[in-house]
Amino acid sequence: MALSRGLRCCQRVFSWIPVLIITAVVLWSYYAYVFELCLLAYLLLFHVCFVMFSWTYWKSIFTPPASPCKKFQLSYSDKQRYEMEDRPDAQKQILVEIAKKLPIFTRAQSGAIRFCDRCQVLKPDRCHHCSVCEMCVLKMDHHCPWVNNCVGFSNYKFFLLFLAYSMMYCIFIAATVFQYFLKFWEGVLPNGPAKFHVLFLMFVALMFFVSLMFLFGYHCWLVAKNRSTLEAFSAPVFANGPDKNGFNVGTRRNLEQVFGENRRLWFIPVFTSQGNGHYFALKNRSSESQNPLLANEDMWEESDDGSEEGSLGEFI
Repeated sequence: MALSRGLRCCQRVFSWIPVLIITAVVLWSYYAYVFELCLLAYLLLFHVCFVMFSWTYWKSIFTPPASPCKKFQLSYSDKQRYEMEDRPDAQKQILVEIAKKLPIFTRAQSGAIRFCDRCQVLKPDRCHHCSVCEMCVLKMDHHCPWVNNCVGFSNYKFFLLFLAYSMMYCIFIAATVFQYFLKFWEGVLPNGPAKFHVLFLMFVALMFFVSLMFLFGYHCWLVAKNRSTLEAFSAPVFANGPDKNGFNVGTRRNLEQVFGENRRLWFIPVFTSQGNGHYFALKNRSSESQNPLLANEDMWEESDDGSEEGSLGEFI
């Protein structure tokens, strides 16, 4: 037990190494550009890029992943009934009965209700268990070692902006240092520490820009199709079978799900994503009618008794 706890502690410490590497490279680039090269004509724009990059990187790292709310946890009586049942088919039926009260439309590959044994929750659509974070994450995209965090519903916008501003930061450095890079190769650049900073700034900026360009382009394609990285590799399964475009509701609405309806806030790292990660509009709305409790959204939004258990508005 103590050994396992020690290994887990070491794993958490080592997981910060990629973040420290990125931080060290960025701090060095700041020092080299501002104090060694001291390109006064570009310092204002440089600091704008640097601040936006740092802000989005911070938000990507320290925004906690969102997990399913209590409505998706088994009640005490349901948990007892589930654990006391030995037959797998009967356990599946218990989960089906519970899922009828929730906005759940996706299934496991076997067709069963998706249930996490570790977290003891019925997984909302697009929710997956992260073995690194040891929790179920709403609309999980992937676990990114470079931010030491799960990228999901709560910070996906921040992650996309981080990629975008990282590219901007790299291309700005490369573009403004390029003339000095040419002088370096022509041998007309004065000797001194700045000479080597120019070489490494140019190399590092271009290297990161190329890798970020492909990653950012891939995620732009995912957003346009309304897919997560996990869904791109394994299509979500609905009652009618797998459908890789099951959540694709059109490019404009797909963008608004991630960035919100207020376009003035799209490029600012503040949370503007629609909903709360438990429910997502479907391409084929008719599939909702397969769940009689969800066939009419008004039934959820206008509950006669005002109870919490009948409000789809809490999930949208």
